[in-house]
Amino acid sequence: MTSEADVETAVSGFYKALNVLFTGDVKPMKDAWSHSDDISYMGPDGLYLLGWEKIGSMWDHVGALKLGGCVNPKQLNTVVGTDMALITCVESGDNEVDGKTENVEIRSSTVFRKEGASWKVIAHQTDLLSYLGK
Repeated sequence: MTSEADVETAVSGFYKALNVLFTGDVKPMKDAWSHSDDISYMGPDGLYLLGWEKIGSMWDHVGALKLGGCVNPKQLNTVVGTDMALITCVESGDNEVDGKTENVEIRSSTVFRKEGASWKVIAHQTDLLSYLGK
């Protein structure tokens, strides 16, 4: 049986992992994601990646940027099914790029899939951020 509280915990964990990623620590973000070949990423950098191998490597790159700042969801809407859940929100906050504070205010959708006893990210899509262009 699906517990909405379990999905809320996964969503909270994803955003905690994102903010830890901004310090350079990629492990929590990698733990939040499924490591399967059918996952997808269309993030604020304009990339479109499929499969864990490419997405895991991308998180290594983003962690190395040490973007600083903090980004959290607002206007969060959650839809929970038996083994899939979808969130839509506005990711809001800031990053620090080359000593300059950059505002983050982008629409986002994230899909979670239940894998064993855990909810893992399988798709993430956001608007673009000009300072992260490909």
